[in-house]
Amino acid sequence: MKWLLVWSLALLNCFPLICQDQVLGYVLPEGKKKVTIPFQFSNNLIIIPVLFNGQIPLKFILDTGVRTTLLTDKTIADILALPFTRRYTVSGPGGEKLISALITNNITLQIPPAVSGKGHSVLVLEEDYLQLKSQIGFEVHGILGYELFSRFIIKVNYEKSELTFIAPETFRKSRSYKAIPMKVEDTKPYVEANCQFPDGSSALLKLMVDTGASHCLLLDPNAGSEIHVPEKNIHGIIGRGLGGDITGKIARLESIQLGEFALKHPIVNFPDPEVYTDSIRGTDIFRHGTIGGEALNRFTVIFDYSSETLYVKKNLNYRSPFPFNMSGLTVEARGPRLRSYVITDVRKDSSGELAGFMKEDKIISIKGILAENFTLTEINQFLNAREGKKLQMEISRDGARLKKRMQLKNDI
Repeated sequence: MKWLLVWSLALLNCFPLICQDQVLGYVLPEGKKKVTIPFQFSNNLIIIPVLFNGQIPLKFILDTGVRTTLLTDKTIADILALPFTRRYTVSGPGGEKLISALITNNITLQIPPAVSGKGHSVLVLEEDYLQLKSQIGFEVHGILGYELFSRFIIKVNYEKSELTFIAPETFRKSRSYKAIPMKVEDTKPYVEANCQFPDGSSALLKLMVDTGASHCLLLDPNAGSEIHVPEKNIHGIIGRGLGGDITGKIARLESIQLGEFALKHPIVNFPDPEVYTDSIRGTDIFRHGTIGGEALNRFTVIFDYSSETLYVKKNLNYRSPFPFNMSGLTVEARGPRLRSYVITDVRKDSSGELAGFMKEDKIISIKGILAENFTLTEINQFLNAREGKKLQMEISRDGARLKKRMQLKNDI
């Protein structure tokens, strides 16, 4: 993955599918059987424009792992004076409240210039629990999920950053795509993949296909004896959930086989049991883990929920190595322009810790160039470049400016 953080939104599945008994209004323009639109691709996430209630242009993540449309910024609902019909609260262990949300109905959602619909119900978070903009580096206001995938066949061309919405009755598979059986359970897609571990063992695992996860692969060590953490691993923060940071072990597998395609030496996250149970499962559907955007972006992918089939065709990224966070630094974007960068975690024994970086250090410059001239993606590309790469950085700590030198190293 291109940065340390992975997305964990599955706890939102504790909320019901609030539109399941009504016909959703997503339609293509009259006379059109398919429409293609561009999307932004950042940190292995698909981000699309959405015109909310015909008035406010927003940015939403397209996420196969979420069942209900989600608005993370309640300010938008307040500006539009939207009425709320119901409140939901999800609690963690001991009854501690983890998240509170409200339902608003009859919302118009448009994906310009092509896809539109009326009469949608939307889940509105009372607080911005996810802090998506800080993790991605630009404004993101919500998440779209099952409602779109249930209405259309959706083609994701990661190489061209294009989405194609296709009317199911007109879809014809090209011979260049390989079909992989996909089971849609409780609104989410699952496939089977063969994972080969470094010790030579292998396991056929059930994985949720999650376009809303930036990681390559996440496996639950408690899902079965066939899953074990490779001997060569490191421990640290692997993601962020609704309850806070998710910790676990990070390692590499020998390969993951998806249909006839084998991805070599993928990075896999093994969440610690206590944080995984509280922050990720949120469903009664058994699975061994998830496969996310870092793996999916090596293909052009077609989601066909109606026939429960995933179609894939490898692209130019297919053989690219899986990058690893060799700095050990987790960085967030802050400030009104999201161009102020702060280190929020330093992995133990990493090159960042050896160089003397600390939590809450503010990055002033990299290689003599002011950090505000870079996007968060570019900052992370510097920090995760290649083993042996030397970086000179200037930071601010407690009002003092310090110069640091770091040499990146691969710990796995």
